Amino acid sequence: MTVLVTGGSGFVGGTLCALLSESGHFVRLAQRSANTKSGTLEQVVVGELDAATNWSAALKDVEVVIHLAARVHVMDEQSVDPLSEFRRVNVDGSLNLASQAASAGVKRLIYLSSVKVNGELTVPGQPFRESDMANPQDAYGLSKFEAEQGLLLIAQETGMEVVIIRPPLVHGQGVKANFASMMRMVKRGVPLPLGAIHNRRSFVYVGNLVSLITTCIHHPAAANQIFLVSDGCDLSTTQLFQACATALGVKSWLWPVPQGLIEGLAALVGKRDVAQRLCGNLQVDITKARSLLGWAPTISVADGLKTTAKAFSIR
Repeated sequence: MTVLVTGGSGFVGGTLCALLSESGHFVRLAQRSANTKSGTLEQVVVGELDAATNWSAALKDVEVVIHLAARVHVMDEQSVDPLSEFRRVNVDGSLNLASQAASAGVKRLIYLSSVKVNGELTVPGQPFRESDMANPQDAYGLSKFEAEQGLLLIAQETGMEVVIIRPPLVHGQGVKANFASMMRMVKRGVPLPLGAIHNRRSFVYVGNLVSLITTCIHHPAAANQIFLVSDGCDLSTTQLFQACATALGVKSWLWPVPQGLIEGLAALVGKRDVAQRLCGNLQVDITKARSLLGWAPTISVADGLKTTAKAFSIR
């Protein structure tokens, strides 16, 4: 089977393409520009992802498209109109790809969305479910939701099957951004006032996410469905930092500062969003993927963090 992967040179894409190749699939990468890191995989340069992208060469003889490429959520947004930029890439670019894929005879398109479509926070003991009303809180989450809606409409109109996967924070070897910064702080033994946080948050190891993606390539019950995904074991922020320290083989330096005090101080200095990420709850329910697809995460949080830690043990 020929599988077209967008965003294949990224964090998730690299793991996915390796597994697809090992499984006997012919993998074609759609790239913005030629990438020497792609090894022996076939590359097709398509340029920028937007409404004008020409996918004809990339889609030749393709049966399944796995669409990972996106304008991602960033903490230091520079655009004067972030929503327009997110829509240009994540909505217009994705729907253009889907329309051309359907015309080219692609059977199924798998879209990597985000838990941000569901929202930013959950009530303790009430995890997000796929049936919940969407509640995106920022431009990135809204663009992902709008893309989902458009893709499902294209599926309805053309008969091409669409599968949508919404992951929470993804960890694994090669992870970047906030998770990488956290691992570096833990490795360096930076004392942090996070020893008494009792929230619950879902995470997903990249290997578990890729496992679900590959399951959705063939499984007939995945057609036109939305799935949440996680490692199946939620952690508090305190537990996460402790688990990272264990994986790195270092001591955890966490002060037991009351959670309410952290939230109050953060609000005073205009960092309420930071406190929300550290102290808030964000859980997802993966019952649907388990029951409908017979899928389950095979790699524990602890083992996933050990793999993640390997990249930091040599720095």
